[in-house]
Amino acid sequence: MWSRRACLAAGSALALSALADSGPAQPAGAGERSRTRLLIAVEDRKAFCYLPLTIAERLGYFTVQGLDVQVREKADPSQAAQLLLSGGAQVMSVPFSAAIALQARGHRVQSIVLQGRAPQLVLGVSTRTLGYFRDWRDLRGKRIAIPAAGSGPHRMARLLMARSGIHSATDVHFVTLPEAVQAADAFRSGAVDALCYPDPVMTQLEQEGLMRVVADTRTPRGSEEVFGGPMPAGCLCVPEDFARMQPGICQSVVDALVMALKWLQTAGPSDIIKVVPEPYFRGDRALYLAAFARAREAWAPDGMMPERGPLVAARVLSQLDDSGQLQRVPLERTYTNEFARRAKSRFRA
Repeated sequence: MWSRRACLAAGSALALSALADSGPAQPAGAGERSRTRLLIAVEDRKAFCYLPLTIAERLGYFTVQGLDVQVREKADPSQAAQLLLSGGAQVMSVPFSAAIALQARGHRVQSIVLQGRAPQLVLGVSTRTLGYFRDWRDLRGKRIAIPAAGSGPHRMARLLMARSGIHSATDVHFVTLPEAVQAADAFRSGAVDALCYPDPVMTQLEQEGLMRVVADTRTPRGSEEVFGGPMPAGCLCVPEDFARMQPGICQSVVDALVMALKWLQTAGPSDIIKVVPEPYFRGDRALYLAAFARAREAWAPDGMMPERGPLVAARVLSQLDDSGQLQRVPLERTYTNEFARRAKSRFRA
């Protein structure tokens, strides 16, 4: 229910087609008969919250598990979900809240491995125009830049302000700036007074001394302060039928991701530079590495969903959705720790 540049899925864009039977993954070509071909749909694969997927792909962990994985990038979580539901992909890499949203709409989709245990979103205010900031009421009448309406940053900002009695629709002005470069330029020029966005742009503005961070979910502790508990972020989801009919394939996928998560726990700057594709750095390796250091705690060390995670995620989403659909979601069906538990034991994650 959150945008492509955030790690919480955007519920407003989830008017999807009926769940189609994805069926078993197709076998690879003649020269690769020992590997199973699998297509994974992902939104904004360069985002930090999905870095474990890239690591698993780049280090050959999928290949080791007998998988021939193709990753297809989509514009946002709803498009990734649509590809999964239509049978065009067997797996999708999206925020966990996408699974909750789809369950609310009757689509039996569940997370099989957690990539991130914090959304990695930041809300910062200008040290120039909001140097006097003390609480959320100081944002009345101000301009807040977000990647998109209904996005993760948008919802996080709305949630924080609602707790102080601020009506986001009338008391503040949200400015939609889809690209990080646009958002940073607007912030520097004073065109906006605050910014809610993921890294690395937030680390950049911090380093320049232009921004004061007032809400930070780049760590589990900061995420708990904002959301009131553990907030699961990026994950790999499959239809329930696929998990039931293809447990071997699901286990192989999860094994590869847990290997990547374990690698990330000890990876140093030189490791990141060698493995992460150059376009991910967006022309500034030093900035990427600085943001990576801030985000290290946000990745799940073992792929396991925290016990209270689904409840916290559903509660947060329901605070901004009065349809009543979310209250009827059977949270125990939105995820399984079965595969991650085996992988954790196997790789001592």
